[in-house]
Amino acid sequence: MATADPAQLPAIAVLGAGSWGTALAALIARHGHRTVLWGRDAQAVAAIDATHENARYLPGIALPASLRATHDLGDALRHCDLVLVVVPSHAFAETLRSLAPHRPAHAGVAWATKGFEPGSGRFLHEVANEVLGDGVPLAVVTGPSFAKEVAQGLPTALTVHGADPDFAQQVADALHGPAFRAYTGDDMLGAELGGAMKNVLAVATGVADGMQLGLNARAGMITRGLNEMLRLNAAIGGKAETLMGLAGLGDLVLTCTGDLSRNRRLGLALGRGQSIEDAVREIGQVVESIQTADEVIRQADRHGIELPISSAVRAVLHGEITPAEGLQRLLSRDQKPEYPDGLFG
Repeated sequence: MATADPAQLPAIAVLGAGSWGTALAALIARHGHRTVLWGRDAQAVAAIDATHENARYLPGIALPASLRATHDLGDALRHCDLVLVVVPSHAFAETLRSLAPHRPAHAGVAWATKGFEPGSGRFLHEVANEVLGDGVPLAVVTGPSFAKEVAQGLPTALTVHGADPDFAQQVADALHGPAFRAYTGDDMLGAELGGAMKNVLAVATGVADGMQLGLNARAGMITRGLNEMLRLNAAIGGKAETLMGLAGLGDLVLTCTGDLSRNRRLGLALGRGQSIEDAVREIGQVVESIQTADEVIRQADRHGIELPISSAVRAVLHGEITPAEGLQRLLSRDQKPEYPDGLFG
């Protein structure tokens, strides 16, 4: 936990006042950093600043009195030493373009956004490099974490990956505290793949549970889903150990088994026969897997890799097959060795 004078700690701007952005801003503020939370909805942000509660996304959870919230992006960034972007993937590039003119020259940019750029399938660090330029330190924050539990101060472990080890450490230091462990790494490709792909696999596990297929099926789905992650990760040049850690296996297990996961809840609803439109409306927040499934398969096709579970999820989400037909498609596949070509076969 940080014990230094707050004036000596990096000032941090958190962009995105949803559940995850608010939870991370609250965490950082509790660690003594001067923290500003920025959001697009002026009325909602004003209420957060006045009441110290995000009534829409984290109702009943008190936020630190020191946490300031604003709708003015220039104000949020004016004196910051570090920018943490926490918006849905479809808003990521636009947010970077908006922050670029206001970012202090010394401030690096990290993000806790999970997914790909819609349409292109690019990894978010590729988007950030293009928008911000090569000279800006970048890092991705990822791992098994539900916003509500972080906001409540429950124990959590995440990992921060970046090409600049000093900046990755700076981000990890801001997050690390008594109930929050932050590790570091240098594999942005693997870390981003794990954070995105686990959402697709959580839908598959949710569907299986919604269809009441049992715990054996759930365990099998998670394990074979991890295999799909590892094979695609190897093809794109990520490190296997990244996906065997918090950014991959940890996040996959949490999202596939925890009912706070929006993607798992979507799968549960589909498995019980609910329409995707009704399920998304009932969840009431962005469900990243709907667009991420397209980008995962785009990546797989680019590298000539077959991903049976992810492909079935994509087909279900597009209404091409029913969940029952997706299950039958998986069960009717030819029997084979578990690892015909080694770990990534």
